[in-house]
Amino acid sequence: MVDFYMPTAASASVWFSAYASFAGFMMLVRSMATELMPEPLRSYMYSVFNYLFAPFFSREVTLLFDERYGMTYNELYEAVEVYLRTKIGPSVRCLRVSKLPRIKAINVSIDRDEEVDDTFDGVKMKWCYVVTRVEKPRNSGTNEKETEKHRFELTFHKKHKDKVIDYYLPYVLARAKTLKEEQKTLKLYTNLDYWDEDNESWGSINLDHPCTFDKLAMDPELKRMIIEDLERFVARREFYSKVGKAWKRGYLLYGPPGTGKSSLVAAMANYLKFNVYDLDLATIEDNSELKRVMMSTTNRSILVIEDIDCSIKLQNRDDDQDKSSKETDPYKKPLTLSGLLNCIDGLRSSCGDERIIIFTTNRKEMLDPALLRPGRMDLHIHMSYCTPSGFRVLASNYLGILDGEDHRLFGEIERLIESTEVTPAQVAEELMKSDDADVSLGGLVNFLKYNQAERERKKEEEEAKEKKQKKSTRFSLLKKRLKIFSTNA
Repeated sequence: MVDFYMPTAASASVWFSAYASFAGFMMLVRSMATELMPEPLRSYMYSVFNYLFAPFFSREVTLLFDERYGMTYNELYEAVEVYLRTKIGPSVRCLRVSKLPRIKAINVSIDRDEEVDDTFDGVKMKWCYVVTRVEKPRNSGTNEKETEKHRFELTFHKKHKDKVIDYYLPYVLARAKTLKEEQKTLKLYTNLDYWDEDNESWGSINLDHPCTFDKLAMDPELKRMIIEDLERFVARREFYSKVGKAWKRGYLLYGPPGTGKSSLVAAMANYLKFNVYDLDLATIEDNSELKRVMMSTTNRSILVIEDIDCSIKLQNRDDDQDKSSKETDPYKKPLTLSGLLNCIDGLRSSCGDERIIIFTTNRKEMLDPALLRPGRMDLHIHMSYCTPSGFRVLASNYLGILDGEDHRLFGEIERLIESTEVTPAQVAEELMKSDDADVSLGGLVNFLKYNQAERERKKEEEEAKEKKQKKSTRFSLLKKRLKIFSTNA
């Protein structure tokens, strides 16, 4: 038999009196705190109380999505930023509004400290955009003393944690990917001349380059070969994993200036929907910084190093370190060719998937052979002078003369193009001088004739100079022989 304790009327009265006394005491403390404590101190005390005791009573959990994770960009942060643009409700008070060039849609995003409600499979959640300012290190290379750290916070009931992580976040990633493909906005990143404690090494703008393969003045067979190579690359994830190779591809674009190397990079980015990272080696101080910068690029991107032959004098792998660098800082290794090779083809090259590396140069023969071998630069693409087929593409782009149509000057222009060396950039410049096709094409004919005459004149001068040099060499040799004969006599 179990005895139950039944409180008497006297004990109940005691408990009620104690509760009333405690409640009155708390009301008195709250009133004194409101009247006597200044607002900043009162807010601080409340925040400390919440920090110490809220976790024991709260039923909610918060996930943090920082903009960067170590040295790499957090793809979830970018996905959340895109996704929340579709979830902005009437309760949001402050919005950021922007519009990209050549895009009709207006982008609307939440400002700092704003909250957005969302529901997924019956689970209610709350997003918040948080921006904090932190001090920069003294050696950051910039005059600014502070920098901003950006993150999103997702709060929900703790019992739904597994559902949010396993199902909701993958849904956000997939939805953001669809939205980005619909918007078709790419980014062009440029490496900064400093590295701060947030690992911020790239600044970005929207890549609005309109060039596509259809508008590229290039030999049709070469263009088709490049497109097929790109499609084969992006479709071979399992193949690269099976053979044990990093999922990357290297291209070397070489040829005279003005032959469309940069335009080809833009066409490749637009075709694959890849962001572009334009790496300026002149701002890189040493091999360690190069490693950090290259590891902070994202998947599905194109890394471009333009004019690799003259952007910086890379120290040869077999050479000793420069003595002056040793004297200034004996612990700092300068940027070397070996460091660059390790980044594009070493262990760090496997820290990411579906990446393309492109070198451009005007003089392929000036490059170290170690840069050119397969595995680093897998495909060498010669960007040559303008061809008749390339001219047809430019005529369509600038004058609206579609493929299959003809003009009375086309035959003469194509013959002149075949007999001289002229770049697509030079042809495009002539076609831009007038909207009238007859005027533009007539000007191009005159330009090509002048260019051909100049080329023949220079050729004659070089032949005359070579003939003169040979004659001078024979005269010097004859004079030397006569001198020897005179001495022997």
